[in-house]
Amino acid sequence: MSELVRVRTRHPEAIAEAAARRVRRPLLNDAGRLMIVAADHPARGALGVGEHKFAMANRAELLERLCLALSRPGVDGVLATADILDDLLLLGALDGKVVMGSMNRGGLQGASFELDDRFTGHRAQDIERLNFDAGKLLLRIDYDDPGSLTTLESTARAIDDMAARRLPLFVEPFISRRTDEGKLKNDLSADAVIKSIAISSGLGGTSAYTWLKLPVTENPDDMARVMETSTLPAVLLGGEVGGSIEEQDGAYEKWRGALQLPTVRGLVVGRSLLYPADGDVAAAVDTAVGLL
Repeated sequence: MSELVRVRTRHPEAIAEAAARRVRRPLLNDAGRLMIVAADHPARGALGVGEHKFAMANRAELLERLCLALSRPGVDGVLATADILDDLLLLGALDGKVVMGSMNRGGLQGASFELDDRFTGHRAQDIERLNFDAGKLLLRIDYDDPGSLTTLESTARAIDDMAARRLPLFVEPFISRRTDEGKLKNDLSADAVIKSIAISSGLGGTSAYTWLKLPVTENPDDMARVMETSTLPAVLLGGEVGGSIEEQDGAYEKWRGALQLPTVRGLVVGRSLLYPADGDVAAAVDTAVGLL
């Protein structure tokens, strides 16, 4: 940590230099599959893992876990915000990896404006300038919240900006609603996920470079019907899987089934692999890779 701070203090240009010399690779491996570790949660104030509200707040520990995950065979790359990717660049952990920049982090967890999810992270021009490989955005739609319209329009323009640069963009859509207590909840029913896919697939002037990042439905048996909604390639997201080993094993089984569907090309999973119930990051990552 002290060396990272020293470089940031005295040689901030070292980040751009590391990005320029980074060894790149194709988005997909020879098998046409993708395994990405996600770590863009902290920038939305979402630091918790299970009962540990600030599990991701220790940056040195998070970077150590990320570097371990990226070193495992079969892990293709990482999704994160600029601060984390800059650290990983300085650590030399991104050579030969797919690097995905997180684009909208303005919908802070628990905020009254959570659904007015502004694009406060990477812009398309930043991803291009840094020689990164793709972008990702979160699109939560609440039919009762006008802020969703702002996010929809901003999402369409981001899709256009990325497509103009021939850069893939992974769109993570949800139909969301607020509970009586005011907490935002994503609807994982088959009908809601189908709607979210249909809406997000039609955004922008072209879908040529759009991918989908989708949850497994409440009933995993519905996934075959859900994935018939679009021809866009998709990856599965991890989401909250619970704090026990049994719950984590259950998540693996849900992913295993959905990964057999023709449009599903891989996994993008974060906290459940970086902070597994038994603490063994390498084993959790290797199990997820084995599902592919």
